[in-house]
Amino acid sequence: MITVHHLNNSRSQRVLWLLEELGLDYVIRRYARDSVTYLAPPELTQVHPLGKSPMIEDKGRLIVESGAIVEYLCTLYAPGMIPEAGTDDWITHLELMHFAEGSAMAPILLALYVGRLGEAGAPLAPRIEQQLGSHFEHMEKTLRPSGHFVLDHLSAVDIMMSFPAEVAMRQGRGEAYPKLAEFVRTIHARSGYVRALEKGGAYAFA
Repeated sequence: MITVHHLNNSRSQRVLWLLEELGLDYVIRRYARDSVTYLAPPELTQVHPLGKSPMIEDKGRLIVESGAIVEYLCTLYAPGMIPEAGTDDWITHLELMHFAEGSAMAPILLALYVGRLGEAGAPLAPRIEQQLGSHFEHMEKTLRPSGHFVLDHLSAVDIMMSFPAEVAMRQGRGEAYPKLAEFVRTIHARSGYVRALEKGGAYAFA
């Protein structure tokens, strides 16, 4: 039985979604953000020193980092969600798996933290906005005619890219990035996604 250490309104929601898509049995250990600071609770540091979510436990092993978790689950339980090693699609898979948590999340997090500084953060706002636009535009152009990022069916990359795409929509960028908007609408309509929401609880990005 897989255990998911799940923090509300976090990237761990996409791990629940993946588990639902795979039809795997799992249990959820819930953690709630501080209502004032919005930070994760200290209880998560008792699971791992970084105190971040998502984390999963499977076969007696704790696994951290979203990309590693998604890669692990797909490799073991749904290899069809990862392109064949050595192919061009596999290289794209590697690039976008790292992009989702590396390049894409950097300006998203900067916008969140700098936004809390008010006027003190204003000088950084234009550069952050330029970077947000650049990364969302890359995502928009990378989507295939099928509406997926790598393969023409649901893949590990679609799971990973769901969160930055949801952030773009949360920021009201649907008109600027219509393909991303359609991608988000499509994944939100999937039965696995709906079940994950029911089990995970309130999620601000859906």
